[in-house]
Amino acid sequence: MEIQKDRVVSIEYTLKGDDGVMIDRSEGEPLVYLHGNDNIIPGLERHLEGKTAGDSVTCVIKPGDAYGEHDKELVFSVSKKDFAEPEKIEVGMQFQAQEEDGTRVVTVVGVDGDSVTIDANHPLAGKTLHFDVTVAAVREASAEELAHGHVHGDDHDCEDCSGGSCDDEDGCGCGGCN
Repeated sequence: MEIQKDRVVSIEYTLKGDDGVMIDRSEGEPLVYLHGNDNIIPGLERHLEGKTAGDSVTCVIKPGDAYGEHDKELVFSVSKKDFAEPEKIEVGMQFQAQEEDGTRVVTVVGVDGDSVTIDANHPLAGKTLHFDVTVAAVREASAEELAHGHVHGDDHDCEDCSGGSCDDEDGCGCGGCN
């Protein structure tokens, strides 16, 4: 069965940066996603289109087809007092910030007195990504997976999902209904 929109795909992958250093990999469990539903970066999704179980793909994804270019406007300073435990703030810490369209991870990139510089870019923004991928499996999606726009595992309980409108606070526990 070929990878195409609305099919559930399982992949084993290794992700490296331009320097050859490993950034991420599937560790024992394949990454499972619903193809064509913005569940993985667009560049990788395009390279996997039409592949079948057992196929391998090596590809290089530029920032524009991954997590975007690094936006300097998303690096700014805030007061230490804006944090729950300002005395514990240090470079490298990450926090979730609530926005109108969901949450965004921000990273502390500098601390100077009472000023904390944070970067709201995705940690891989501006980076060229090197993938080695093997397609483990491809299957048809269930009606529920199609309605919610993501894959449901064996332990998924989405009774509070209604057309993809739930979030984890609704008790779904899937981490992806929103």
